[in-house]
Amino acid sequence: MRKCFFISIVLCFLLLPIEVYGQAFEKPPSIDNALSQKLQKTIIVVKKGHLQEAVRNVKTHYPNVKIRNMYHQVFEGFSVEGLGIDLQAIKKEKWTEQLFGVTYYQQTMNESVPFIGGDEVRGIFDKENKRLTGKGVKIGIIDTGINMLHRDLQHSYKGGYDFVDIDEYPMETVEKQGPPTYHGTHVAGIIGANGKMKGVAPEADIYMYRALGPGGMGSSEQVILAIEKAIEEKMDVLNLSLGNEINGPDWPTSLAVNEAVHQGVVVVAANGNSGPDLWTVGAPATASEAISVGASAPPLKLPYLEVNRKKVALQKLQGSPNWNLEQSYEIVAGGYGQKNELEEARGKVVLVKRGKISFTEKALNAEKAGAKGVLISNNKRERGLFSGALQSELRIPIAAISYNDGKELLSKKKDNRLYGVTQYEEIQDKIAPFSSRGPVTTTWEIKPDVLAPGMEINSTALKDYMSLHGTSMAAPHVAGACALILQAHPTWSPNQVKAALMNTAISLQDDKKRNLPAYVQGAGRIDLKRAIEQTLFVTPSLSLGIVHETKKGEITKKATLTVENISEEPKRLSLQFPKYEGIRWEAPLFIDVLPHEKKEVIVKAIIENARLKKGLHDGLVSIKDSTREVHLPYLFIVGEPNYPKVMGFQFSRVKSDDLYQYELFLPEGADKLGIALYEKDTLRFVQYVDVRENIGRGRFTSVVERSLLPVKGEYKAVIFVYKNAKQQTFEGEIKIE
Repeated sequence: MRKCFFISIVLCFLLLPIEVYGQAFEKPPSIDNALSQKLQKTIIVVKKGHLQEAVRNVKTHYPNVKIRNMYHQVFEGFSVEGLGIDLQAIKKEKWTEQLFGVTYYQQTMNESVPFIGGDEVRGIFDKENKRLTGKGVKIGIIDTGINMLHRDLQHSYKGGYDFVDIDEYPMETVEKQGPPTYHGTHVAGIIGANGKMKGVAPEADIYMYRALGPGGMGSSEQVILAIEKAIEEKMDVLNLSLGNEINGPDWPTSLAVNEAVHQGVVVVAANGNSGPDLWTVGAPATASEAISVGASAPPLKLPYLEVNRKKVALQKLQGSPNWNLEQSYEIVAGGYGQKNELEEARGKVVLVKRGKISFTEKALNAEKAGAKGVLISNNKRERGLFSGALQSELRIPIAAISYNDGKELLSKKKDNRLYGVTQYEEIQDKIAPFSSRGPVTTTWEIKPDVLAPGMEINSTALKDYMSLHGTSMAAPHVAGACALILQAHPTWSPNQVKAALMNTAISLQDDKKRNLPAYVQGAGRIDLKRAIEQTLFVTPSLSLGIVHETKKGEITKKATLTVENISEEPKRLSLQFPKYEGIRWEAPLFIDVLPHEKKEVIVKAIIENARLKKGLHDGLVSIKDSTREVHLPYLFIVGEPNYPKVMGFQFSRVKSDDLYQYELFLPEGADKLGIALYEKDTLRFVQYVDVRENIGRGRFTSVVERSLLPVKGEYKAVIFVYKNAKQQTFEGEIKIE
């Protein structure tokens, strides 16, 4: 949790383009002086070879700046705490490469392990004639901690460090310390449980680096320190089932992940749980070198509600009992789930809206009111189901439904009494609706790289076992798979491990038998046995960038593929490209690769943008030899990419002063930025919170005096971003206390 701030404004940021606001900007009173006097935590990246000079300079010339942590492994630098005026001066020092604000992260089997081939590969032996179980492979986990006393983990756990409590006992948060956690224990079980439950790599050595504390919250400082420690302790594989909302390739944690891979560590990162929108992948999964993992469904029997012969999809909240209501129940409206809105809930399923109070409060209120179950409808029009977690144990099931389903149920409820009955459907190899989508901003790289099971995954918990869902559960399936690959092939590099998983992945399809887009599934769902047996690597994914609409005629995009044959036999390869209108490909007819040879191949895509719709275009490139086929995804964008120009917005009150701080991430920067408030009901303009000009790309933070804000109440917040004479507008809600 944050150490310097307490959240006093509840923000439900929608990132919805709107067109109804056109008032001229009004410049508020200056707050530059307040900003200069604000204590801030910052990570400073120093130019190579200048670290000692920088430290001496800070200690000599900036006595009020406190150096907090030193970084040597992932980059040269350190984190500091100091006044804004000093940090601005440090930014101009000749030895400074870049400054980043300290950001905050949160933790984002029986069927799933066999489904990816985990049981099948037990029949394969390594070079020492041992079955593939992960034996001898060191796997680091950066997470909330671990219950190392769990009967299924006590033999696998070998060590670690606690960057929250600063000791060598990375236990999960228990109730007396704050909101308890179990996430890291669950992740560890998927990777290496070795008891009643078996993980993917049950004999791997598990190391836990606790960087997320009470409530599953931690800072980028702690995550980077944990990555450094994992490198120092020579982890073979590192799992990060955590993330933030920043879709940027050069965020500090992403840079740290890239450096870890360069130093020989296979790094696996969860892609995030903000789907199904595009551009929702968050750091550190945005790192080029990471194996970024989205979530799919293993063989499952999932419940849904049937209401008036209409199917209403359900997403059980983490920590909720299973949705297994055995009879038809009336559905009643319960507002936002506040106590005074639940008079009709007894003996019924209550439908509440997302927002105003926490999921846990809604659920507890409904349970006390006698409800049989709770449906929480999304408050984001463009999204479907959402993923959420409960902080308390409940006896009734709690599930999320989409905004559209919630709206339709409420409209029908006005005219008739509604009843819902629980039905079940069997699914497998379907993309999880919550799984974050790519691509990455500014680099346009395809993320996720692969998929793995991440829905209703049963694994170890603090006391026993529990079922959770999320890309946090998908990533450790891949981390465990990487351990088995490295046991079988200890000399393989991180890039070879990644290529083996991607080249052999199974492409998932929609209900019409069409391949899912590359920015949804990457190369597809991992197939562990094929990956272990792979002798041909083709890298990387083909991210071809932007084709601007202003350019006419044919536009050529070049990419370089690296082809590596690690077998004892020569290979003759042929490339096959999908045939789509508006694009044709040029590549060698055949590629001959000798045993243990690596060569580069130039591929050209000739694109006629006039024949293509604006937006993302993708597909799969196949590379075949006489016996098998591998594939890679490609992606390019026609026209200006339509991704959010504002991410990671936070608004909090400074504990010691009558000030508020806001921060946001601008992928392209902004020529102008305005944050305006409107009356919630009338949409009448109230005032600007702040107006800024010429903001560079990346994180931006500032402070606002409380005296400059309006009276307490609920407001519509609108952020205006102007870039290259174009305006984008985003809407949200804030509550000022």
